[in-house]
Amino acid sequence: MKSVRNHLSLVIALLSILFSMQVFFIVERSIDAYKTKLSKNYSVIVVSKKELNKDEFSKINIIVSQAQEITPDSVIKRLSSDMKNTNVELLKLTLPKFYKLSLEHYPSPEEIKKLKSDLLANSAVTKVEDFAHTHDTVYKLLLLFKNVVSLFSIVVAIVTLLLIFKELRIWQYKHSERMTIMGLFGAALWLRSAVLFRLAIVDALVASFIAFGAFAYLSSHPWITQQLKSIDIDIVLFYPIEDSLILFGVAIAISIVLASLIVLGHKEEA
Repeated sequence: MKSVRNHLSLVIALLSILFSMQVFFIVERSIDAYKTKLSKNYSVIVVSKKELNKDEFSKINIIVSQAQEITPDSVIKRLSSDMKNTNVELLKLTLPKFYKLSLEHYPSPEEIKKLKSDLLANSAVTKVEDFAHTHDTVYKLLLLFKNVVSLFSIVVAIVTLLLIFKELRIWQYKHSERMTIMGLFGAALWLRSAVLFRLAIVDALVASFIAFGAFAYLSSHPWITQQLKSIDIDIVLFYPIEDSLILFGVAIAISIVLASLIVLGHKEEA
C-alpha cells in the first residue's frame, strides 16, 4: 500500500506539470486565434491626396494586406441636394482619397507606430487614424493574460519538480542498502540504480497516458466546445499526436534527469 502511495504521489506530481503545460498551450492557441479574429476587424484609415493601390501601400509597409477605398458618395449625396451637377463633380475631384487598410496580423503597439510613421512619411498621405488607444488596451490585456498564465505554469512546475525530486530521494533511501551491497560486489552504477530509473520511467508513462486520456476527453466534451463557441473562438484544444509526444517527452525527460541527479549525488556521498 505504501509503495502504491509513493507511485501515486509521483504520478500526480508529473500530471500537474503536464496539465499546466497543456493549459499554457491552450491559452497560447486561444490568444493566437483571438488575434487572428481581431486582425480581421482591425483596420487603419488613411487620407491621401492622390489615388494609391494595395501594392503601393505594401511597399510603404509590408504589414498591409489589403487596401480598400472608402467612397465619399454617401456624404456627397447628403450635401448635394441643393447643388448643381457641375459643382458635385468638382467637389468629388477636390476631395482627398480615403482608404481602409487591413493588416496581415494583429500588430503590436510598436508595429502600429512604425506603420503610422511610414505612412505619414509618404508625401501623398496627409492623415492616418490608427485607433491606437483602443488597440493598445486590447493588446495589453491579451499580453497580461498570457503573462499571468505563464507565471502560474512556471510556479507550478518549480514546486512540482521539488516534490518529484523529494519522492525519488525517498525511493533512493529505501533501496540504499541494496544499492550499497550491489556496489560492494562490483555492480555498475546504472545497474545499482536501475530500480530508481524504472520507477521514474514507469510513472512518467502512466502520467502521460492519463494526461492523454484526460485531454482527449476534454477536447471533445460538449460543454467545452460550447464555451469556445460562446466567445467565437475555434481552436484545437489537443492534438493527439503532436501534443501527446511533447507531454510524453517532457515527462520522461523530467523523470530521467531528476533520477540521474539523485544517483550522481549518491555516488558523490559514497
